[in-house]
Amino acid sequence: MTDHPISTTYLDQQQARVSAALPAAGAWDAAPTEMPCAGFKDVMLYFSYTRGAAGGDFQFRVDVSPDSAGAVWHQGTIYDAGAVASGADTLSNVQREEIEYGSTGAAIERFAYGPISVEATVERIRVPAQESGVVLTPGTLEIEARFS
Repeated sequence: MTDHPISTTYLDQQQARVSAALPAAGAWDAAPTEMPCAGFKDVMLYFSYTRGAAGGDFQFRVDVSPDSAGAVWHQGTIYDAGAVASGADTLSNVQREEIEYGSTGAAIERFAYGPISVEATVERIRVPAQESGVVLTPGTLEIEARFS
């Protein structure tokens, strides 16, 4: 049993990206799938990638929206804490994040990413992707999302 109510309005298993070739020339997905997630606590992403050519890699990012509709999206970030010294203020860094996966072979490769917290503040999530290795021979990518 969870410590919060699970939404019965949304599915706990959603397709973040159907299995298809990534856009040509290293472009980002033009219309990434928007997944409603209000009422859920976390999401795990399950990736299946087959490179298009040796050296194939892809990048993805996690975008979230606090709104149930509209065009307002916020890109996930990475945080780097600055060094702490007694008697001095600390400068830390935060930056929008893109994540790259580098293929290791020609066969389909699978990995999981997360969990990503979506509890209480995220209404929708999407996961745009792009080929970043051999951009003229994009690979095939599928992303499944499991919410809890």
